[in-house]
Amino acid sequence: MSRSYFWTMLLLILHQIDAAYWKEWEMFHVPGGVQGFLLFNLAAVALVLAGYRHVLLATPRATLYAAVCAALGVGTCLIHAGFALAGQEQFHLPLSVAIIVLCLGCAAWLLCDLRRVQGQLARQPA
Repeated sequence: MSRSYFWTMLLLILHQIDAAYWKEWEMFHVPGGVQGFLLFNLAAVALVLAGYRHVLLATPRATLYAAVCAALGVGTCLIHAGFALAGQEQFHLPLSVAIIVLCLGCAAWLLCDLRRVQGQLARQPA
């Protein structure tokens, strides 16, 4: 699960770097503008990095963090697909689109790994 988490996390962070270029705080009408965007990213990046530590150490919270990271990857793709369908012109450069699509692909990979790990945990004796 550590590899799929790593790639999902990496793509989410890369997307947030791209989001700064596209001024995503304007798309979401984030209170405080860029300052609010930076506060959100402080929390979001800290969350996925802390989660990665839990996954690497196989702590009891690892599966929760993996589920959150996967949800962020799926949500990123769905939200931006919605923006694209609504006619927004941001994130239409080839690498921006690729990063968003890869967020979904890696999140799906992470969800498969998460299901496998949860199955292994369920089969362990108490």
